[in-house]
Amino acid sequence: MSRTLDVTTSVLASQLRGWRGSMVQKPARKQPEQPLQLYEFEASPYCRLVRERLTELDLDVMIYPCPQGGKRFRPTVKKLGGKQQYPFMVDPNTGTSLYESYDIIRYLNETYEGKVRNPTGLRRKLAVGMGLAATLSRAMLGLRGFKARTSNSPEKPLELYSFEASPFSRLVREVLCELELPYLLHSTGKARMSDIGPPEMRDKIFKGPKGTSRNRKFLEEHTGQVQVPYLIDPNTDVEMYESAKIIAYLENVYAAK
Repeated sequence: MSRTLDVTTSVLASQLRGWRGSMVQKPARKQPEQPLQLYEFEASPYCRLVRERLTELDLDVMIYPCPQGGKRFRPTVKKLGGKQQYPFMVDPNTGTSLYESYDIIRYLNETYEGKVRNPTGLRRKLAVGMGLAATLSRAMLGLRGFKARTSNSPEKPLELYSFEASPFSRLVREVLCELELPYLLHSTGKARMSDIGPPEMRDKIFKGPKGTSRNRKFLEEHTGQVQVPYLIDPNTDVEMYESAKIIAYLENVYAAK
């Protein structure tokens, strides 16, 4: 597969959604004490809407990938919710579990005091439609992040610093989804206009502060730079930037040989 084509179609997917899920718009005033749990798969336009809102609200979530044909977490959704439908969210802080993307978004706003507007009517239908178009833009490469592949299960969940609209983060999330690798998603949205653009351009031209949001501040303090994706694997003590290197690592360590 051409790396250039891979990145280009991922950029197109973000453009089709108007780069929603890039910025921390109005962060939640409360952070959950225990991580939220989201059962989803990367290619779903409905799951995409929830992930966009998580970035905008600056909320972290434990992702349990449920691609088509997956056997690792799909049975859990059936057991907990009674049906195979995605996204499915569990909040261990309140004992709440629910389906439907807009019900989940509404719940997040109300429970964690977010103030990002929930679209209704035509705006809602348009959001779903453009989310589907974004998914189909990746179809020329085999609809990545849709079907499960055999993999080795990690003892501990991985961690990924990402924001939904990041084209390079999407490439990594698709592989994590296909391999059914659970991971703690640290929402790393941009909090200021000075964050816009590639790190090299951003740091040289704007020369603004790097740690503008909660998890961007962690990256600056922990690594000395701020970019996504950033992967932490507690099973091997590996930490790394760069999507191509992360994907190669995941394939080498977790994809079944």
